[in-house]
Amino acid sequence: MEPVCIAPVGDICGEAATWDAATGRLYWTDINRFLLHIHDPATATTRTHMFNQPVVALSLTDRAGWLLVALGSGLILFNPDTGAREDMAAGLAGWPEQRLNDGRSDPRGTFWVGSMANNVAADGVPLPVRDGEGTLFRYDHGGAMEAVETGIGISNTLCWSPDRRHFYFGDTLKNEIRVYDYDRDSGRIAGGTPFFAGFDRGFPDGSAMDSAGYLWNCRFGGGCIVRVAPDGTIDRVIDMPVSNITTCTFGGAELRTLYVTSAASDQGERLAGSLFAISVDVPGMDENIFRLG
Repeated sequence: MEPVCIAPVGDICGEAATWDAATGRLYWTDINRFLLHIHDPATATTRTHMFNQPVVALSLTDRAGWLLVALGSGLILFNPDTGAREDMAAGLAGWPEQRLNDGRSDPRGTFWVGSMANNVAADGVPLPVRDGEGTLFRYDHGGAMEAVETGIGISNTLCWSPDRRHFYFGDTLKNEIRVYDYDRDSGRIAGGTPFFAGFDRGFPDGSAMDSAGYLWNCRFGGGCIVRVAPDGTIDRVIDMPVSNITTCTFGGAELRTLYVTSAASDQGERLAGSLFAISVDVPGMDENIFRLG
């Protein structure tokens, strides 16, 4: 489980790792440089699209070739092959004082996304983080952004268990990931109890779920990824060559490659902000798809 740097792109804050099995490509973003990257493992090439505000989260959609892209201010549709864009009536009312952050689609095709106090200036320079201004939203196409939970510091980690009965969501500033009951028919959540909290290596950023129901959590400032068992105990810790680990997703053949993004560091780490790959023994799960139809 040795991490390998496959794209030393120098992201300020790499995020939103998303595997597209149909094209065999990996998408991810750099929030502070307003970029969307596309990596093709078959050719070992990476190309990039530029936007005019933070690009914070991604989802595959049921329209071939199109992504749902969460910008700081709201949601759009984007075709990474043609560069075509379609705006959606799904904006964040608090922008630019607040911005969207981590997001993913659920098994029903609804997009879930959290917000936070905006810590990115108009030119991409990092700003201080403020606590308690974030909201967890759910969004069905054609509807409105529905607030589900408020008072969040930094929204991170949105995952569903393999049996589609549990939803995992974290607040980085609280150093806590919670588990909720998830209704597979309605797509609603209930409860919300601590699942993995207080781990002393950094803070929880993005996560991915494997097919055995174990959560792989990236630790910002902790230089590692921790694999957490369904009962909340630590199964293993994978050390990384940089400090700020941000998101991960499973991809490649049989979903046995964990792709990992990272952020810049003030520790003089040469590979900070790179994309890494780790071969794993337990496969992941396919990405959920946002339903436009």
